[in-house]
Amino acid sequence: MKMHHFSLILFGLLSALSGSYGGNILVVPVDGSHWINMKVLIVELHSKGHNLTVIRGSSSWYIKDTSPYYTSVTVNVGEFDDDFMVKFLPRLLRIKRQGNSFWNEMTLADEMYSRFTEIHQQICNMTAKIFDNETLMKSLEDAKYDLVLTDPAFGGGVLLAHRFGLPLVQNVRWTMYGEAHFDIAPSPLSYVPVTGLKHTDKMTFSQRVMNVVMHIMTLYKNSKYFGNPYKVFTQKYFGPDVDFSSLLLNTDIWLMRNDFTFEFPRPTMPNVVYMGGFQCKPAEPLPADLEEFVQSSGEYGVVVMSLGTIFGQLLSDLNDEIAAAFAQLPQKVIWRHTGPRPAMLGNNTLIVDWLPQNDLLGHPKTKVFVAHGGTNGIQEAIYHGVPILGLPLAFDQPDNLSRMQAKGTAKILDIANLDRTVVFEALKEVLHNPFYSENMQRLSRLHRDQPMKPLDRAVFWIEFVMRNRGAPHLRTQSFRMSKITYHSIDVILTLLVTIFIFVFVTVYIIRCFCVFFLKKKVKHE
Repeated sequence: MKMHHFSLILFGLLSALSGSYGGNILVVPVDGSHWINMKVLIVELHSKGHNLTVIRGSSSWYIKDTSPYYTSVTVNVGEFDDDFMVKFLPRLLRIKRQGNSFWNEMTLADEMYSRFTEIHQQICNMTAKIFDNETLMKSLEDAKYDLVLTDPAFGGGVLLAHRFGLPLVQNVRWTMYGEAHFDIAPSPLSYVPVTGLKHTDKMTFSQRVMNVVMHIMTLYKNSKYFGNPYKVFTQKYFGPDVDFSSLLLNTDIWLMRNDFTFEFPRPTMPNVVYMGGFQCKPAEPLPADLEEFVQSSGEYGVVVMSLGTIFGQLLSDLNDEIAAAFAQLPQKVIWRHTGPRPAMLGNNTLIVDWLPQNDLLGHPKTKVFVAHGGTNGIQEAIYHGVPILGLPLAFDQPDNLSRMQAKGTAKILDIANLDRTVVFEALKEVLHNPFYSENMQRLSRLHRDQPMKPLDRAVFWIEFVMRNRGAPHLRTQSFRMSKITYHSIDVILTLLVTIFIFVFVTVYIIRCFCVFFLKKKVKHE
């Protein structure tokens, strides 16, 4: 009987302890490939007993309105041009095939910036609909959320966290202003390369000049294109004294979706938690038909090609050249391709609409990953130790792949001069030169050699913020300072003025003494 009572008490204590960490989390995600990352966190947090509410737009691509892992709140965002990327990619590829004309690329970049400005405005409009819906706001307030988990590529989650006075955790690599480190940590331009230039941390003088110029241009463009919608919103709903950048930088924890097997060494902050590869996991068995195809490759192995969630297909002539190169290989090829079947497709190539990328990269017969350079694919390749043949298309992809090339784990192809011979020779090099696979295996070992799994580390810090109602002790005061104060310009000027006055007074006194003694000497004579 005593043992029975003891068991009941112990069970009650364990239940209380396990329930004490079950919190309410408001999630404001970003669609597309960013949602893939956020969903990993959502599933893991749900398994820990937390309740999650996801705010989604009515035109979401991947964020479903029903899920066993979360409750959704759908906000009508009106018409949304979800064909933009479909239209944009062919134009981008045609420009690249013409030899990367500077003015064409500038025009295309301005178009992209303008389009993202429209998207930021739509995010602000969506957030305004939430703020103006008294019934919805009341239900969100009554839910007693413990924190907001968001992706700062768009700013809606930051605005909601401030409105409800909740701690803020960011699932981040990019903010609306660019690569997040430049917003939250000291970034000496002498050895921290600006995204887009494809530099390393070992820059020549001319590269450092370009690094500074590009940084200034980036600050200008971000202010011009991305800052204004949020500035107008914060002034309308929070008053003229509230600055959106300060709200963004008031984040409790930044969950950074990379680590220093990918990133070059650089300064960071105490509230930045690195969880690179958190979505990666050991490979699971492949579907029977896919496993049979992989095994049929024999000793030669398999090449896997995928261009991510957005870029499912290329121009038809590019597809034909790539297919013709694949056809010359003794390896089998699995190619995720969503367009018309390439005319030059060989018998060794399997075309699929979707593939289990993580499981294929973890398969022992996979030899090379042909990829566009998205962060998710690169992290999975690092985790499984598979070298990369890079085909960068847009956004951060050229920069991501240049980092891998600098580390000796990837070879990059240029769309401008891509044909079957170039692709075939590049594939042979990555397949047969042990330089690439050995370097990637080394990165894989470094990535895995850590005391805590990245996903467990991310969940710990999310729960830490919930338990402690924030993490203000980890936030620096830097973002509350003006540029003059941050760079100690006022201190430097004060010291210079002090030195100038001291030197002036000293010289004046010496001059006075000299004049006095000179007059005395003349008088004496």
